[in-house]
Amino acid sequence: MFTGTYTALITPFRNGDLDVEAFRTLIDRQAEAGIDGIVPVGTTGESPTLDTTEHLEVIAYAIEFAAGRLKVLAGTGANSTREAIHLTQEAERLGANGSLQVCPYYNKPSQEGLYQHFKAVADETSLPIMLYSIPGRSVIQIDVETTVRLAADCDNIVSIKEAGGSVDRVNQLVQALPDEFEIACGDDPLTLPFFACGASCLVSVAGNLIPDIMARLVRACANGSFDEALELQKKYYPLMSTLMTLDTNPVPIKSAVFLLGLCTAELRRPLVPLSPGKLEILKSRLTDFDLL
Repeated sequence: MFTGTYTALITPFRNGDLDVEAFRTLIDRQAEAGIDGIVPVGTTGESPTLDTTEHLEVIAYAIEFAAGRLKVLAGTGANSTREAIHLTQEAERLGANGSLQVCPYYNKPSQEGLYQHFKAVADETSLPIMLYSIPGRSVIQIDVETTVRLAADCDNIVSIKEAGGSVDRVNQLVQALPDEFEIACGDDPLTLPFFACGASCLVSVAGNLIPDIMARLVRACANGSFDEALELQKKYYPLMSTLMTLDTNPVPIKSAVFLLGLCTAELRRPLVPLSPGKLEILKSRLTDFDLL
């Protein structure tokens, strides 16, 4: 279900509202570059700052503009089980191909609480679900044992996006889960080692900027062409790293896409633009890669 390259889309704003035409352009660019799918309103899409109406509006436009060319994995997770169920059911009604369910944040549930949360969502939808473990944002991770329980008890929980930065977590998941359960890499710089250990999908931030390159990298990994993959990984690692470490995601990637002239650099507070010094670092990096 979830294999290949999925771009975690930025949400372009103009004067406080969704910039619909910029969003269409970004999605067209993804399709033309050979990306397999898009993920609207995930972390990179500034989902915590969108109200429910806006959240569903972004998903609806993503489905409309993808027009069957790309799978749409809608970010419909929440730290409230009731809200996650509502968003997921609405995304299913709109025609999404799947749901990305982030690990609840701030309220810090136990592993039993996580199990009950994700199972409740899965029971109320027929959409395929990709779990999303990101301890840097949620404080807690979805433990391997919890993932195994969910995979066994919920037929539509079929994947996990691993964004904890540990290659060994992939090894642990591969050992414990059925072969058909898919593991997605959630960190661009770790694409090659994650695939080498058994991942089958990348959810990419850099795909907003260099979708063709990220698609090539994943295809090389999936085909076992690891010499080609290593060449691409070595070449583009400095760019991928800058996009993830210069400032909080999605500030650097939205600034980079802005510098390409594809959207404004507008963010929703509490996120703020890059400082002048960091913006110069980003410009220099983009120039190094002939993107400016």
